[in-house]
Amino acid sequence: MKQMIIHGGKPLQGDVWIGGAKNSTVALIPASILSRTTVTLEGVPRIADVDNLMDLLAEMDVHCDFKETTLKIDPKDIRMSPLPAGKIKSLRASYYFMGALLGRFGKAIVGFPGGDDIGPRPIDQHIKGFEALGACVKNEDDQIIITAPEDGLHGAKIHLKMPSVGATMNIIMASVTAKGQTIIENAAKEPEIIDLATFLNNMGAVIRGAGTDTIRIEGVEELRAQIPHTIIPDRIEAGTYISIAACIGNGIRIHNIIEEHLDSYLAKVEEMGVVIDADEDSLFVYPAGDLKMVQVRTDVYPGFATDLQQPITPLLLTAKTGEGVVIDNIYPKRIGHIAELQKMGANIQVQDNIIMAHPTAEFHGAEVTAGEIRAGACLMIAGLMADGTTIIDKAGNILRGYDRIEQKLRKLGADVSFKDDPDEPGIMDPVEDN
Repeated sequence: MKQMIIHGGKPLQGDVWIGGAKNSTVALIPASILSRTTVTLEGVPRIADVDNLMDLLAEMDVHCDFKETTLKIDPKDIRMSPLPAGKIKSLRASYYFMGALLGRFGKAIVGFPGGDDIGPRPIDQHIKGFEALGACVKNEDDQIIITAPEDGLHGAKIHLKMPSVGATMNIIMASVTAKGQTIIENAAKEPEIIDLATFLNNMGAVIRGAGTDTIRIEGVEELRAQIPHTIIPDRIEAGTYISIAACIGNGIRIHNIIEEHLDSYLAKVEEMGVVIDADEDSLFVYPAGDLKMVQVRTDVYPGFATDLQQPITPLLLTAKTGEGVVIDNIYPKRIGHIAELQKMGANIQVQDNIIMAHPTAEFHGAEVTAGEIRAGACLMIAGLMADGTTIIDKAGNILRGYDRIEQKLRKLGADVSFKDDPDEPGIMDPVEDN
């Protein structure tokens, strides 16, 4: 376990560079095993989830070389291996190995995936997608065993009951080497889906329609990586720094962003009264004046991202007038951060999973717990604003999702550090996202 120590109340200013998208990276790394040649990923974030995924690749004799922000993955000696439940349960996104192993070997044995405690996130749509492709799926002893028929997977028309990012990505990975055409209807449209499709297409896959609600995949015999793939910038990390800049910034420029990926978030922040100048690939966030409350409703892309409802919450609390409302339509139970904010003096309540925020004159330091990645980001922002010292327990969750967070905040002028929690064993909790 890690603790994050924040000595708050210091105005922040300067420049920060956004890393590669976590929610792309955790799918692209498993997808790399579909290649018969070495894969090179550029712009890889330095986050704990990447280390965990590399550990899982090592279980299959896949060699990884991670230098700076470039990750080389050599799957030439890969062997089909059941992935251990212990490591799988510490990382929700490891369920992408189901689709990747099925596409590469026609079989996958994966410990039942874990995840952050943000409410139920069933994988039934993933399983129904695999079954539509002809696979047999069994759940035995907390393991999911997925087996393709003797003649291999075959294309199918698959309609998702809701546009799940995870299910869309997993079905794409399983179907790129299936015989015939696969059509995914009501597919997720997130930028990370387009990133995965671009990566696979550059290896020889034939995927059309990524970014729309209908994706068509023509199966090919095999994939071979030939050129490096640069991961898109992390829109959730960018949104978090926008919130930091508006809450306690004295002028912060945020580099390496794709503005269109942040449209719904920027619309809400600007509705509050935050002034932002946009350049080609950066944003400058001016020191905030008097802000007003707004209502936030999360939705599937291009709606307001569920992963940004927690980072925007401290910003709502800095407003001078009105009542802010946050309704998470994706994960209604994603409210664990509210009780922790209250410990810091926040005037905020939850009723029937609806978050109601009221103007809060000041935050004070406290010892709080980051139940998952984005809750940790929320508490971190509050701690940066607070008078006194804030200690965030289970801060390893923050390190799972935020690239070189200590280094970046220190460069902006924050007084932050991470240390091992003396009261906890050195094991990371089961945790999140997507």
